[in-house]
Amino acid sequence: MNASDEIIDCLTRNGIGTIFGIPGKQTLPLNKSVSERDDIQFVMARHETNVSHQAWGYAETSGEMAATVVIPGPGDMNAMNGLKNALNDCTPLLHIAVETEPNVRGGDGIHETPPDTYDNVVKENVTVETPQSTVAELERAIEIARTPPTGPVRVGIPKDFVPADVEVAARESRPTTAPPEPPEAKIRTASERLANASSPVIVAGGGVRAANATEELLSVAESLDAPVATTYKGKGTVPEDHPLATSVLCGGASAELKACLENADAVLGVGTDFDAVWTKQWAYDLPAELIHVTLEPEHVGRGYEPSVAIVADAGPTLAMLEDDLAERSIASEDGESRARRVREGVADRLAELADDAEPPLSSATALEALREGLPRETIVTADAGGSRIWTLVSFPVYEPRDYVNPGSWASMGVGIGAAIGAKTANPDQPVAAFIGEGGLLMCLEELHTLVAEELDVTVFVFNNDDYAIISEEAERSYDLEQGEYGWADAPLDVATIAEGMGLRTERAETQAEIIDIARETLDTGPTLVEIPTDPYEPQAGEFMAGEH
Repeated sequence: MNASDEIIDCLTRNGIGTIFGIPGKQTLPLNKSVSERDDIQFVMARHETNVSHQAWGYAETSGEMAATVVIPGPGDMNAMNGLKNALNDCTPLLHIAVETEPNVRGGDGIHETPPDTYDNVVKENVTVETPQSTVAELERAIEIARTPPTGPVRVGIPKDFVPADVEVAARESRPTTAPPEPPEAKIRTASERLANASSPVIVAGGGVRAANATEELLSVAESLDAPVATTYKGKGTVPEDHPLATSVLCGGASAELKACLENADAVLGVGTDFDAVWTKQWAYDLPAELIHVTLEPEHVGRGYEPSVAIVADAGPTLAMLEDDLAERSIASEDGESRARRVREGVADRLAELADDAEPPLSSATALEALREGLPRETIVTADAGGSRIWTLVSFPVYEPRDYVNPGSWASMGVGIGAAIGAKTANPDQPVAAFIGEGGLLMCLEELHTLVAEELDVTVFVFNNDDYAIISEEAERSYDLEQGEYGWADAPLDVATIAEGMGLRTERAETQAEIIDIARETLDTGPTLVEIPTDPYEPQAGEFMAGEH
């Protein structure tokens, strides 16, 4: 058996049944091995930048890992954007890069880049040194990717190793290394301080989703009668119609959410790194009683000084807190009313935008209609940009893996690739992508992948013919013209573009039209729905903070 067959055997043996990639001369032996089997599928993208976004969307919405395969140099470097996105989001994937042959390396072979180019965009960068070690290194890479905190691992396999007919070294698959157990003494201290707090608040991050710990999160929140705010990566970890749900900490966080957080006398931050994005560069005045639960030791004390720090997985930590809290008297009594005040404040602000529901709609008003029209269980992938921030604060989500957006990397052009991954992983669940026309132009080619792969995804395009989030800042802070970075004189006809790629298209200008189309399009094959939006609408950051 040649190495390419052994590589595919290794993937399937480890539960990896999907590869996203673009075939190249260097990867053809692997593609041949895949084509001869029915236990693994190859999803062919149209640009390498998107293959890692597809694997990211697959993992984020399913909790399972996929693989990517690219050619050396340009293919590998195009995929770096999505690898860095997955690294920041702690999303596991296996990135297989077919490398320049060792005897050519250093001689400017075609597509050659030094292997260490990729060191800083993956959890670990593995270069296979002998054909015999290929599978053993893959096994090791898969284990690293799945070990919490999870992340992308790159494996560079030289081109001439892939078709080699050699005896590969055996390495049995091993159980993923378990994260450290929460220290009981720290749990007792944290539990006591939270129980004695009169107005505790919980901040839930993406680590809660990764640990599948929503049930434990809700149990702790209900025990403490504590409102729950989520980070942009934690959105959905508490159902947003739960009585203790508040809103999302992000660039569009509301003044009411800020007040709820800053008026707390204790905060439990679980599964979050308190990064500079959701904290607005640590601008929130958090209480001295700050319990921080994270898997990354280097995140402890970054921006805020915790009173109790626990380096452990969110799931067992919350479970142990739940058990300890059951034995204590709880001081907090008004959690639901504090959470309700935040939700009502958000709703009142959004209602101001809905007062003028004439086309072109505001993004928030269009999103309100989409929420009414789309089934509750729809998986939504949101692109970066202004529409994403409005989605975070105005489009409720009810399950932890039914929503995915980029984290602190915040790269535009990820939404359609993520939807491809989401639908591949969840074929029986409705999937919709939310994206602005600016982001669409950065991944436009993947509309054709939807058609070629026969993926039943609906792409909702918020089209304002402007990089509006940039134009608004340019006007407000630098006295440039309104719509400085728009293209109203060269408007995009996204429907015509999509039709040329084989998609069904619709246009919805009013809330009623959006609701009707959203109810009808999720089982009609690949579809693009254009929603014209107001290029001069307020941006979520200033508006929700009450500064507009």
